[in-house]
Amino acid sequence: MAQAKIQAKMSDPPCSKFSRTLSMADRSGRLLESLDQLEIRVETLREAASALEQERDCILEMIQSTLNSQEIHSICSGEREELTLTANRLLGRTLCVEVSVGTIRNSQQEEALRKATTIIDEIVKKLLGDMEGARNQLLALHAACVTEAPPVPIDQKFQALVISCALEDQKKIKQRLETLMRNVQNAEKNIKIMDHQKLEDPKANGTL
Repeated sequence: MAQAKIQAKMSDPPCSKFSRTLSMADRSGRLLESLDQLEIRVETLREAASALEQERDCILEMIQSTLNSQEIHSICSGEREELTLTANRLLGRTLCVEVSVGTIRNSQQEEALRKATTIIDEIVKKLLGDMEGARNQLLALHAACVTEAPPVPIDQKFQALVISCALEDQKKIKQRLETLMRNVQNAEKNIKIMDHQKLEDPKANGTL
């Protein structure tokens, strides 16, 4: 009887630790490959969402630029009212689109972003009172965000803060500064056009 059990045991297929290890490694490899593919999809998703976020901001900027343009103030009141209503409708619909891509930050990056944002906010508050001075400050801040040598002085303190921020925040800070500079440039252009038209207005000069 004992001999029969020994023979039966010997005839069983081998099931060694080595074969089980290979099976576990195979499953682990498949799971790792699946996670690698998911990581690619996650990065693609974040890039697509970031692109949508930038497109939304670009549309909002263009609508505001249209509303503040000199052209819309140079047409008759009826047409201006219709265009303004259309622009406001587009503005409302665009604002209803909410796209947000979060950024994982450590405590140092959080603090650097807070300080950098505060500096920009303080300059924005000065725009109405001193547009020329604020524009020069924006240029110095933007110079701290670019790699090529800028033709303007660099704000070294701000540059240190930007470097301490997360990479995604660095890009957003640069984009915000570029948007602000475009807005300032457009505002200066509109002021010059309006002032020029005022000088050329016959009634303003007291002539018929």
